[in-house]
Amino acid sequence: MYNTDLPDRAELPGAARLVRSTIVAALVAAALLVTAILPAEFGIDPTGIGRALGLAQMGEIKASLAASTHAGEVAPPTGAGPAKPAVEEPVAAQPVAARPPSATSTTGAATQRQDTVSVTLKHGQAAEFKLAMRKDAGVHYEWSTAGVPVNYDAHGDPVDAPKDFYHGYGKGRNRTGDSGTLKAAFDGKHGWFWRNRSGADATITLRTRGEYEKIERVL
Repeated sequence: MYNTDLPDRAELPGAARLVRSTIVAALVAAALLVTAILPAEFGIDPTGIGRALGLAQMGEIKASLAASTHAGEVAPPTGAGPAKPAVEEPVAAQPVAARPPSATSTTGAATQRQDTVSVTLKHGQAAEFKLAMRKDAGVHYEWSTAGVPVNYDAHGDPVDAPKDFYHGYGKGRNRTGDSGTLKAAFDGKHGWFWRNRSGADATITLRTRGEYEKIERVL
């Protein structure tokens, strides 16, 4: 059934022969490791044979590249000159748009402005003017009547003021005028309320100059 003749038992290698073959193979492998593999892969050449064969130089280059890769930078090949520093292309400066002089800054400071308003009150009538101001903004004010005394109350209202909130800057009775500097205690509306109890018509003139956004009559 088979064309190939099976070897006789006498032709098979004995145990001693197998041991000798294994030892010879191990010695050959060790010799190749020392003289060829270590110099070519890792630059290790204990015998000097690898350098003579040009294998040690190859291993040194591989080891240098591996070390540079771990350091996050690829080293230049052996014999290459120093790497030239990268030259950044100049970037043209972009023009900056100028802010209009009357614009309100991002910090909330209002522009400087001044206004003069007048109102005439009959007996028993009242009026109120308010300035929209930012916190810590200052306004120089002066108001007067044509000799007819009135009652007044200077106060401020914050944004979304709670019920019954009151913050006063000063009040008086039977006054014909007042002047000074009003400094806003908070963001909101700040101004003056007048009521005429004199029995005659009273014309009130208010002059303001300072940091506020607008002036309006609220009563």
